[in-house]
Amino acid sequence: MTTLSGVYEKTYRNYLSQLGSIDPNAVRQRLGAETEKDEVVIPLFGKPYRASPKGITDISGKQPSFDVCVILCKYLLLCPLIQSEEKDWVSFRGLRDSGPLTTYFANEAEGAIAKYFMGKPHELEEAGRALGGYTPDIDARYDVSLRFDVLPKVPLVMLYNDADKDFPAKCSVLFERRAEMYLDAECLSMVGRLLFSRLKKSDAK
Repeated sequence: MTTLSGVYEKTYRNYLSQLGSIDPNAVRQRLGAETEKDEVVIPLFGKPYRASPKGITDISGKQPSFDVCVILCKYLLLCPLIQSEEKDWVSFRGLRDSGPLTTYFANEAEGAIAKYFMGKPHELEEAGRALGGYTPDIDARYDVSLRFDVLPKVPLVMLYNDADKDFPAKCSVLFERRAEMYLDAECLSMVGRLLFSRLKKSDAK
């Protein structure tokens, strides 16, 4: 019987084999990523990773978590020939093929952030800025509003209002419309979950 870890490993190896068909120079030109020999260096939430058919590693040479590997592989493989200029902000629900994943995203990304940081807006602000978040260029009247450059050409905006006597804590995560050109809905849902896990880790420091 194939174990779950075995399925992950098979999926990972399949993605790596597909990376052998990409041109690092084309990726550099289209995505603005750095290249070193046959490797592409990609920042994910500001942390650099190296990607090649040999594997995905962080700067210390360690393989990151499975979700990070999948996000980076899909980002490189989808690398669109024509760059989209659709930069209007939309909810996860408004992205292509997001339907089956909207509940997951609401619970594991937006809901998880709201629940963990309820009553702690200042801590959320500090954790977000430590993660590379900065003030977004949008009219946002929220207790906390931060923009994150997830990947080159794939930003997100996190909007948070703390609980009060009338309303519970609420978090909304928005993507630019063009995000669906660079990552599929499954990977974008992983990005939302990764945002929560890294904010939580940053807050714990």
